[in-house]
Amino acid sequence: MKNRRINYFYQLMGSHLSILLISFLILSLLFVRFVEDFAYQDKAEELENYGEQILTELEGPRPGVNLEPYVSILQAQNINFIVFDQQSRILYPISEAFPPVELTGEEWDTIERGETLVVNRDVQRFEDTVTFVALPYVESNQLVGGVLLAAPVSGTSEMIFELNRTLLTAMLAALAIALLLSYLLSKLHVSRLQRMRKATAMVSEGNYDVKLPESGYDEFGDLAKDFNDMTAKLHKSNEEIERLENRRRQFMADVSHEMRTPLTTIAGVIEGLRSDMIREEQREKGIRLVSEETKRLMRLVNENLDYEKIRSNQVSLLKESVETKELLEIIQEQMEFLAAEKGNSIIIDAPEDQKVYVDMDRIIQVLTNIVKNSIQFTENGEIRITSYSEPGYAIIEVEDTGSGIDVEEIDLIWRRFFKSDVSRGSGQFGLGLSIVKQLVELHGGDVRVESELEKGTKFIIRLPDEK
Repeated sequence: MKNRRINYFYQLMGSHLSILLISFLILSLLFVRFVEDFAYQDKAEELENYGEQILTELEGPRPGVNLEPYVSILQAQNINFIVFDQQSRILYPISEAFPPVELTGEEWDTIERGETLVVNRDVQRFEDTVTFVALPYVESNQLVGGVLLAAPVSGTSEMIFELNRTLLTAMLAALAIALLLSYLLSKLHVSRLQRMRKATAMVSEGNYDVKLPESGYDEFGDLAKDFNDMTAKLHKSNEEIERLENRRRQFMADVSHEMRTPLTTIAGVIEGLRSDMIREEQREKGIRLVSEETKRLMRLVNENLDYEKIRSNQVSLLKESVETKELLEIIQEQMEFLAAEKGNSIIIDAPEDQKVYVDMDRIIQVLTNIVKNSIQFTENGEIRITSYSEPGYAIIEVEDTGSGIDVEEIDLIWRRFFKSDVSRGSGQFGLGLSIVKQLVELHGGDVRVESELEKGTKFIIRLPDEK
Protein backbone atom coordinates (compact mmCIF):
# COMPACT_ATOMS: atom_id res chain seq x y z
CA MET A 1 0.00 0.00 0.00
CA LYS A 2 1.38 3.38 -0.98
CA ASN A 3 2.12 5.70 1.93
CA ARG A 4 -0.06 8.77 1.99
CA ARG A 5 1.86 12.01 1.75
CA ILE A 6 1.00 14.63 4.33
CA ASN A 7 1.97 18.19 3.53
CA TYR A 8 4.41 19.69 6.03
CA PHE A 9 2.12 22.72 6.39
CA TYR A 10 -0.67 20.51 7.73
CA GLN A 11 1.79 18.68 9.97
CA LEU A 12 2.80 21.99 11.54
CA MET A 13 -0.81 23.11 11.89
CA GLY A 14 -1.80 19.77 13.41
CA SER A 15 1.07 19.77 15.89
CA HIS A 16 0.39 23.37 16.95
CA LEU A 17 -3.36 22.81 17.39
CA SER A 18 -2.89 19.48 19.16
CA ILE A 19 -0.56 21.05 21.70
CA LEU A 20 -2.90 24.03 22.18
CA LEU A 21 -6.03 21.90 22.57
CA ILE A 22 -4.40 19.53 25.03
CA SER A 23 -2.99 22.45 27.00
CA PHE A 24 -6.37 24.22 27.05
CA LEU A 25 -8.17 21.04 28.09
CA ILE A 26 -5.79 20.29 30.94
CA LEU A 27 -5.74 23.88 32.17
CA SER A 28 -9.54 24.16 31.91
CA LEU A 29 -10.12 20.97 33.89
CA LEU A 30 -7.65 22.03 36.56
CA PHE A 31 -9.15 25.52 36.71
CA VAL A 32 -12.75 24.25 36.93
CA ARG A 33 -11.77 21.78 39.62
CA PHE A 34 -10.01 24.51 41.54
CA VAL A 35 -12.98 26.89 41.25
CA GLU A 36 -15.44 24.19 42.35
CA ASP A 37 -13.29 23.29 45.34
CA PHE A 38 -12.86 26.94 46.19
CA ALA A 39 -16.61 27.70 45.86
CA TYR A 40 -17.69 24.72 47.97
CA GLN A 41 -14.99 25.40 50.53
CA ASP A 42 -16.05 29.03 50.75
CA LYS A 43 -19.70 28.00 51.25
CA ALA A 44 -18.68 25.45 53.90
CA GLU A 45 -16.65 28.09 55.76
CA GLU A 46 -19.63 30.44 55.67
CA LEU A 47 -21.89 27.74 57.14
CA GLU A 48 -19.27 26.86 59.74
CA ASN A 49 -19.02 30.49 60.87
CA TYR A 50 -22.82 30.69 61.31
CA GLY A 51 -22.73 27.38 63.16
CA GLU A 52 -20.15 28.67 65.63
CA GLN A 53 -22.29 31.75 66.28
CA ILE A 54 -25.33 29.52 66.91
CA LEU A 55 -23.30 27.39 69.34
CA THR A 56 -22.33 30.56 71.17
CA GLU A 57 -26.03 31.53 71.49
CA LEU A 58 -26.89 28.03 72.74
CA GLU A 59 -24.56 28.61 75.66
CA GLY A 60 -26.58 31.69 76.68
CA PRO A 61 -29.41 31.78 79.34
CA ARG A 62 -32.27 31.84 76.81
CA PRO A 63 -31.09 29.87 73.76
CA GLY A 64 -34.50 29.54 72.21
CA VAL A 65 -35.12 33.29 72.18
CA ASN A 66 -31.56 34.13 71.10
CA LEU A 67 -31.76 31.81 68.08
CA GLU A 68 -34.89 33.36 66.62
CA PRO A 69 -33.04 36.12 64.74
CA TYR A 70 -30.80 33.53 63.09
CA VAL A 71 -33.78 31.70 61.62
CA SER A 72 -34.95 34.69 59.59
CA ILE A 73 -31.41 35.83 58.71
CA LEU A 74 -30.37 32.42 57.44
CA GLN A 75 -33.64 31.75 55.65
CA ALA A 76 -33.12 35.01 53.77
CA GLN A 77 -29.85 33.50 52.52
CA ASN A 78 -31.56 30.18 51.72
CA ILE A 79 -29.75 28.49 54.60
CA ASN A 80 -31.51 26.12 57.02
CA PHE A 81 -30.21 25.00 60.37
CA ILE A 82 -31.25 22.62 63.13
CA VAL A 83 -30.04 21.62 66.53
CA PHE A 84 -30.21 17.85 67.10
CA ASP A 85 -29.39 15.47 69.93
CA GLN A 86 -27.42 12.24 70.00
CA GLN A 87 -30.52 10.31 68.94
CA SER A 88 -30.76 12.50 65.79
CA ARG A 89 -33.93 14.16 67.14
CA ILE A 90 -34.42 17.79 66.15
CA LEU A 91 -34.33 20.04 69.22
CA TYR A 92 -34.67 23.36 67.41
CA PRO A 93 -36.57 24.64 65.57
CA ILE A 94 -39.64 22.56 66.04
CA SER A 95 -40.71 22.25 62.43
CA GLU A 96 -41.46 19.44 60.06
CA ALA A 97 -39.95 21.30 57.13
CA PHE A 98 -36.54 19.89 57.82
CA PRO A 99 -36.08 16.15 57.25
CA PRO A 100 -34.75 13.92 60.06
CA VAL A 101 -30.99 13.87 60.47
CA GLU A 102 -29.53 10.70 59.05
CA LEU A 103 -25.78 10.62 59.60
CA THR A 104 -23.59 7.67 58.82
CA GLY A 105 -21.46 5.98 61.43
CA GLU A 106 -18.29 7.64 60.10
CA GLU A 107 -19.97 11.04 60.19
CA TRP A 108 -21.03 10.48 63.80
CA ASP A 109 -17.49 9.45 64.65
CA THR A 110 -16.26 12.78 63.27
CA ILE A 111 -18.71 14.73 65.46
CA GLU A 112 -17.96 12.63 68.53
CA ARG A 113 -14.28 13.43 68.11
CA GLY A 114 -15.23 17.09 68.45
CA GLU A 115 -14.53 17.84 64.78
CA THR A 116 -16.68 19.69 62.28
CA LEU A 117 -18.28 17.51 59.62
CA VAL A 118 -18.23 19.05 56.10
CA VAL A 119 -20.09 17.56 53.11
CA ASN A 120 -19.73 19.65 49.92
CA ARG A 121 -22.37 17.88 47.81
CA ASP A 122 -25.12 15.71 49.20
CA VAL A 123 -27.75 14.48 46.75
CA GLN A 124 -29.59 11.79 48.74
CA ARG A 125 -30.62 12.97 52.21
CA PHE A 126 -32.27 16.23 51.23
CA GLU A 127 -34.80 17.25 48.64
CA ASP A 128 -32.18 19.27 46.78
CA THR A 129 -28.47 18.86 46.40
CA VAL A 130 -26.96 20.74 49.33
CA THR A 131 -23.75 21.61 51.07
CA PHE A 132 -23.99 21.04 54.81
CA VAL A 133 -21.81 21.19 57.92
CA ALA A 134 -22.40 19.65 61.32
CA LEU A 135 -20.70 21.10 64.44
CA PRO A 136 -20.58 19.17 67.76
CA TYR A 137 -22.77 20.67 70.55
CA VAL A 138 -21.05 20.15 73.91
CA GLU A 139 -22.30 21.04 77.40
CA SER A 140 -20.28 20.46 80.56
CA ASN A 141 -17.72 18.56 78.52
CA GLN A 142 -20.43 16.18 77.36
CA LEU A 143 -21.56 15.76 73.78
CA VAL A 144 -25.22 16.76 73.66
CA GLY A 145 -25.72 16.65 69.90
CA GLY A 146 -24.87 19.04 67.14
CA VAL A 147 -25.79 21.97 64.95
CA LEU A 148 -26.39 21.27 61.28
CA LEU A 149 -26.53 23.97 58.62
CA ALA A 150 -27.44 23.22 55.00
CA ALA A 151 -27.53 25.38 51.87
CA PRO A 152 -28.56 24.35 48.35
CA VAL A 153 -25.71 24.17 45.87
CA SER A 154 -27.83 25.68 43.10
CA GLY A 155 -26.30 29.13 43.59
CA THR A 156 -22.79 27.73 43.59
CA SER A 157 -23.57 25.54 40.56
CA GLU A 158 -24.92 28.54 38.69
CA MET A 159 -21.78 30.48 39.48
CA ILE A 160 -19.61 27.58 38.29
CA PHE A 161 -21.73 27.22 35.17
CA GLU A 162 -21.31 30.90 34.35
CA LEU A 163 -17.60 30.60 35.00
CA ASN A 164 -17.37 27.57 32.71
CA ARG A 165 -19.27 29.38 29.99
CA THR A 166 -16.98 32.37 30.26
CA LEU A 167 -13.98 30.05 30.25
CA LEU A 168 -15.30 28.25 27.16
CA THR A 169 -15.82 31.57 25.36
CA ALA A 170 -12.30 32.68 26.24
CA MET A 171 -10.93 29.32 25.15
CA LEU A 172 -12.68 29.53 21.77
CA ALA A 173 -11.42 33.09 21.25
CA ALA A 174 -7.88 32.06 22.23
CA LEU A 175 -8.15 29.03 19.97
CA ALA A 176 -9.17 31.23 17.03
CA ILE A 177 -6.23 33.57 17.66
CA ALA A 178 -3.89 30.59 18.10
CA LEU A 179 -5.21 29.10 14.86
CA LEU A 180 -4.44 32.31 13.01
CA LEU A 181 -0.96 32.58 14.51
CA SER A 182 -0.33 28.89 13.80
CA TYR A 183 -1.41 29.42 10.20
CA LEU A 184 0.90 32.41 9.77
CA LEU A 185 3.88 30.68 11.44
CA SER A 186 3.34 27.49 9.46
CA LYS A 187 3.15 29.51 6.25
CA LEU A 188 6.40 31.25 7.18
CA HIS A 189 8.27 28.01 7.91
CA VAL A 190 6.89 26.24 4.85
CA SER A 191 7.80 29.20 2.60
CA ARG A 192 11.37 29.09 3.92
CA LEU A 193 11.53 25.36 3.25
CA GLN A 194 10.12 25.85 -0.24
CA ARG A 195 12.72 28.52 -0.90
CA MET A 196 15.44 26.08 0.20
CA ARG A 197 13.91 23.36 -1.98
CA LYS A 198 13.95 25.62 -5.04
CA ALA A 199 17.56 26.58 -4.28
CA THR A 200 18.51 22.90 -3.96
CA ALA A 201 16.85 22.15 -7.30
CA MET A 202 18.85 24.97 -8.91
CA VAL A 203 22.07 23.56 -7.45
CA SER A 204 21.20 20.08 -8.76
CA GLU A 205 20.86 21.65 -12.23
CA GLY A 206 24.36 23.09 -11.97
CA ASN A 207 23.58 26.65 -10.85
CA TYR A 208 25.98 27.28 -7.96
CA ASP A 209 25.39 31.05 -7.80
CA VAL A 210 22.16 30.65 -5.82
CA LYS A 211 22.20 32.24 -2.37
CA LEU A 212 19.68 32.04 0.48
CA PRO A 213 19.00 34.92 2.91
CA GLU A 214 20.78 34.26 6.19
CA SER A 215 19.61 35.00 9.72
CA GLY A 216 20.99 33.96 13.07
CA TYR A 217 17.60 33.74 14.76
CA ASP A 218 16.93 30.00 14.40
CA GLU A 219 18.05 26.72 12.84
CA PHE A 220 16.61 27.77 9.48
CA GLY A 221 19.09 30.64 9.43
CA ASP A 222 21.93 28.28 10.37
CA LEU A 223 20.82 25.89 7.62
CA ALA A 224 20.75 28.75 5.10
CA LYS A 225 24.29 29.74 6.13
CA ASP A 226 25.51 26.14 5.76
CA PHE A 227 23.75 25.93 2.38
CA ASN A 228 25.45 29.13 1.18
CA ASP A 229 28.82 27.83 2.37
CA MET A 230 28.18 24.59 0.50
CA THR A 231 27.21 26.34 -2.74
CA ALA A 232 30.25 28.62 -2.46
CA LYS A 233 32.52 25.58 -2.12
CA LEU A 234 30.71 23.81 -4.96
CA HIS A 235 31.07 26.92 -7.11
CA LYS A 236 34.77 27.09 -6.33
CA SER A 237 35.21 23.36 -6.96
CA ASN A 238 33.29 23.62 -10.23
CA GLU A 239 35.49 26.48 -11.37
CA GLU A 240 38.57 24.48 -10.44
CA ILE A 241 37.23 21.46 -12.34
CA GLU A 242 36.60 23.65 -15.38
CA ARG A 243 40.09 25.11 -15.10
CA LEU A 244 41.59 21.63 -14.81
CA GLU A 245 39.53 20.42 -17.74
CA ASN A 246 40.68 23.37 -19.84
CA ARG A 247 44.27 22.72 -18.80
CA ARG A 248 43.83 19.02 -19.59
CA ARG A 249 42.58 19.86 -23.08
CA GLN A 250 45.43 22.31 -23.55
CA PHE A 251 47.85 19.74 -22.15
CA MET A 252 46.65 17.06 -24.56
CA ALA A 253 46.84 19.51 -27.45
CA ASP A 254 50.35 20.60 -26.49
CA VAL A 255 51.56 17.04 -25.85
CA SER A 256 50.09 15.95 -29.17
CA HIS A 257 51.86 18.85 -30.88
CA GLU A 258 55.13 18.20 -29.07
CA MET A 259 55.02 14.50 -29.90
CA ARG A 260 53.90 15.03 -33.49
CA THR A 261 57.02 17.05 -34.33
CA PRO A 262 59.64 14.50 -33.22
CA LEU A 263 57.56 11.62 -34.55
CA THR A 264 57.30 13.34 -37.93
CA THR A 265 61.03 13.96 -37.93
CA ILE A 266 61.82 10.36 -36.93
CA ALA A 267 59.40 8.95 -39.53
CA GLY A 268 60.87 11.21 -42.25
CA VAL A 269 64.47 10.31 -41.48
CA ILE A 270 63.73 6.56 -41.30
CA GLU A 271 61.81 6.71 -44.58
CA GLY A 272 64.70 8.63 -46.15
CA LEU A 273 67.22 6.05 -44.92
CA ARG A 274 65.04 3.15 -46.06
CA SER A 275 64.56 4.57 -49.56
CA ASP A 276 68.19 5.80 -49.89
CA MET A 277 66.95 9.37 -50.31
CA ILE A 278 69.49 10.62 -47.75
CA ARG A 279 73.02 10.87 -49.07
CA GLU A 280 75.76 8.94 -47.39
CA GLU A 281 77.42 12.00 -45.89
CA GLN A 282 74.05 13.09 -44.34
CA ARG A 283 73.19 9.70 -42.84
CA GLU A 284 75.13 10.26 -39.62
CA LYS A 285 73.40 13.61 -39.12
CA GLY A 286 70.00 11.97 -39.73
CA ILE A 287 70.70 9.19 -37.25
CA ARG A 288 71.80 11.76 -34.64
CA LEU A 289 68.59 13.73 -35.28
CA VAL A 290 66.50 10.57 -34.78
CA SER A 291 68.36 9.90 -31.52
CA GLU A 292 67.74 13.44 -30.21
CA GLU A 293 64.05 13.36 -31.12
CA THR A 294 63.68 9.92 -29.49
CA LYS A 295 65.25 11.28 -26.30
CA ARG A 296 62.83 14.21 -26.44
CA LEU A 297 59.88 11.81 -26.64
CA MET A 298 61.27 9.79 -23.76
CA ARG A 299 61.58 12.97 -21.70
CA LEU A 300 57.92 13.83 -22.25
CA VAL A 301 56.78 10.32 -21.33
CA ASN A 302 59.07 10.09 -18.29
CA GLU A 303 57.94 13.46 -16.96
CA ASN A 304 54.30 12.35 -17.09
CA LEU A 305 55.11 9.06 -15.41
CA ASP A 306 57.13 10.81 -12.70
CA TYR A 307 54.37 13.29 -12.03
CA GLU A 308 51.72 10.57 -11.66
CA LYS A 309 53.96 8.55 -9.34
CA ILE A 310 54.65 11.57 -7.14
CA ARG A 311 50.98 12.60 -7.09
CA SER A 312 49.87 9.10 -6.01
CA ASN A 313 52.62 8.79 -3.35
CA GLN A 314 54.35 5.95 -5.19
CA VAL A 315 57.80 7.53 -4.97
CA SER A 316 60.17 6.22 -2.28
CA LEU A 317 63.12 8.43 -1.40
CA LEU A 318 66.50 6.80 -0.71
CA LYS A 319 68.07 9.56 1.36
CA GLU A 320 71.77 9.85 2.05
CA SER A 321 74.23 12.49 3.17
CA VAL A 322 75.50 14.37 0.09
CA GLU A 323 78.10 17.14 -0.15
CA THR A 324 76.47 20.18 -1.67
CA LYS A 325 79.55 21.21 -3.68
CA GLU A 326 79.82 17.75 -5.26
CA LEU A 327 76.14 17.91 -6.18
CA LEU A 328 76.49 21.31 -7.87
CA GLU A 329 79.60 20.19 -9.77
CA ILE A 330 77.63 17.29 -11.23
CA ILE A 331 74.92 19.69 -12.43
CA GLN A 332 77.56 22.03 -13.88
CA GLU A 333 79.22 19.20 -15.76
CA GLN A 334 75.93 17.86 -17.18
CA MET A 335 74.51 21.24 -18.23
CA GLU A 336 77.68 23.00 -19.39
CA PHE A 337 77.45 21.85 -23.02
CA LEU A 338 73.73 22.76 -23.28
CA ALA A 339 74.43 26.20 -21.79
CA ALA A 340 77.33 26.80 -24.17
CA GLU A 341 75.04 26.27 -27.19
CA LYS A 342 73.16 29.47 -26.15
CA GLY A 343 76.30 31.35 -25.14
CA ASN A 344 75.73 30.94 -21.41
CA SER A 345 78.18 30.09 -18.65
CA ILE A 346 77.42 28.15 -15.44
CA ILE A 347 79.14 29.28 -12.25
CA ILE A 348 78.93 27.42 -8.93
CA ASP A 349 79.73 28.66 -5.44
CA ALA A 350 79.36 26.25 -2.48
CA PRO A 351 81.19 25.78 0.86
CA GLU A 352 83.44 22.73 1.16
CA ASP A 353 81.87 21.18 4.28
CA GLN A 354 78.15 21.69 3.60
CA LYS A 355 75.95 18.57 3.35
CA VAL A 356 72.30 17.82 2.71
CA TYR A 357 70.26 14.71 3.53
CA VAL A 358 68.51 13.90 0.23
CA ASP A 359 67.81 11.32 -2.46
CA MET A 360 70.68 12.24 -4.76
CA ASP A 361 69.04 11.10 -8.02
CA ARG A 362 65.87 13.05 -7.29
CA ILE A 363 67.72 16.24 -6.29
CA ILE A 364 69.80 16.02 -9.46
CA GLN A 365 66.46 15.76 -11.31
CA VAL A 366 65.23 18.88 -9.49
CA LEU A 367 68.33 20.96 -10.19
CA THR A 368 68.55 19.73 -13.79
CA ASN A 369 64.98 20.89 -14.48
CA ILE A 370 65.60 24.30 -12.92
CA VAL A 371 68.93 24.85 -14.73
CA LYS A 372 67.38 23.72 -18.04
CA ASN A 373 64.59 26.25 -17.47
CA SER A 374 67.19 28.97 -16.85
CA ILE A 375 69.16 27.99 -19.97
CA GLN A 376 65.97 28.00 -22.06
CA PHE A 377 65.22 31.66 -21.26
CA THR A 378 68.80 33.01 -21.13
CA GLU A 379 71.04 33.87 -24.08
CA ASN A 380 74.67 35.01 -23.82
CA GLY A 381 74.24 35.33 -20.08
CA GLU A 382 75.23 33.74 -16.81
CA ILE A 383 73.65 31.05 -14.65
CA ARG A 384 74.94 31.08 -11.08
CA ILE A 385 74.36 28.17 -8.69
CA THR A 386 75.21 29.00 -5.08
CA SER A 387 74.58 27.37 -1.70
CA TYR A 388 74.74 28.49 1.92
CA SER A 389 73.36 27.41 5.28
CA GLU A 390 70.52 28.51 7.53
CA PRO A 391 69.63 26.92 10.91
CA GLY A 392 68.50 23.38 10.03
CA TYR A 393 68.56 23.94 6.27
CA ALA A 394 70.88 24.16 3.30
CA ILE A 395 69.88 26.79 0.74
CA ILE A 396 70.56 26.31 -2.98
CA GLU A 397 69.94 29.23 -5.36
CA VAL A 398 69.84 29.07 -9.17
CA GLU A 399 69.97 32.59 -10.62
CA ASP A 400 70.07 33.57 -14.28
CA THR A 401 70.27 36.80 -16.26
CA GLY A 402 67.55 35.79 -18.70
CA SER A 403 64.25 37.29 -19.77
CA GLY A 404 62.55 36.78 -16.39
CA ILE A 405 58.95 35.89 -15.55
CA ASP A 406 55.90 38.14 -15.50
CA VAL A 407 54.70 38.86 -11.95
CA GLU A 408 51.25 37.49 -12.79
CA GLU A 409 52.79 34.17 -13.85
CA ILE A 410 55.11 33.55 -10.90
CA ASP A 411 52.47 31.64 -8.86
CA LEU A 412 51.28 29.74 -11.96
CA ILE A 413 54.58 28.19 -13.09
CA TRP A 414 54.20 25.32 -10.58
CA ARG A 415 50.94 24.14 -12.08
CA ARG A 416 50.95 20.90 -13.98
CA PHE A 417 49.36 22.22 -17.15
CA PHE A 418 50.85 25.70 -17.17
CA LYS A 419 52.68 26.81 -20.27
CA SER A 420 54.51 30.12 -20.23
CA ASP A 421 54.46 32.65 -23.03
CA VAL A 422 56.23 30.98 -25.92
CA SER A 423 57.49 34.37 -27.12
CA ARG A 424 60.01 34.29 -24.27
CA GLY A 425 61.88 31.33 -25.67
CA SER A 426 61.63 28.08 -27.55
CA GLY A 427 58.20 27.32 -26.13
CA GLN A 428 58.99 23.71 -25.26
CA PHE A 429 56.36 22.01 -23.16
CA GLY A 430 56.95 19.89 -20.07
CA LEU A 431 56.02 19.16 -16.46
CA GLY A 432 59.45 20.02 -15.05
CA LEU A 433 58.62 22.74 -12.52
CA SER A 434 55.53 20.94 -11.24
CA ILE A 435 57.68 17.86 -10.57
CA VAL A 436 60.37 20.06 -8.99
CA LYS A 437 57.99 21.51 -6.42
CA GLN A 438 56.57 18.15 -5.39
CA LEU A 439 59.98 16.47 -5.12
CA VAL A 440 61.34 19.27 -2.94
CA GLU A 441 58.30 19.07 -0.67
CA LEU A 442 58.74 15.28 -0.42
CA HIS A 443 62.21 16.01 1.01
CA GLY A 444 60.66 18.22 3.69
CA GLY A 445 61.84 21.41 2.01
CA ASP A 446 60.33 24.17 -0.07
CA VAL A 447 61.04 26.11 -3.24
CA ARG A 448 60.16 29.63 -4.30
CA VAL A 449 60.99 31.94 -7.16
CA GLU A 450 61.90 35.63 -7.50
CA SER A 451 61.89 37.24 -10.93
CA GLU A 452 61.74 40.51 -12.82
CA LEU A 453 61.13 40.88 -16.53
CA GLU A 454 64.27 41.38 -18.62
CA LYS A 455 66.45 41.15 -15.48
CA GLY A 456 66.46 37.45 -14.70
CA THR A 457 65.04 34.80 -12.38
CA LYS A 458 66.18 33.25 -9.09
CA PHE A 459 64.96 29.87 -7.77
CA ILE A 460 65.54 29.38 -4.03
CA ILE A 461 65.47 25.81 -2.68
CA ARG A 462 65.55 24.95 1.05
CA LEU A 463 66.61 21.40 1.93
CA PRO A 464 67.11 19.87 5.39
CA ASP A 465 70.63 19.49 6.78
CA GLU A 466 72.09 16.05 7.41
CA LYS A 467 70.17 14.21 10.20
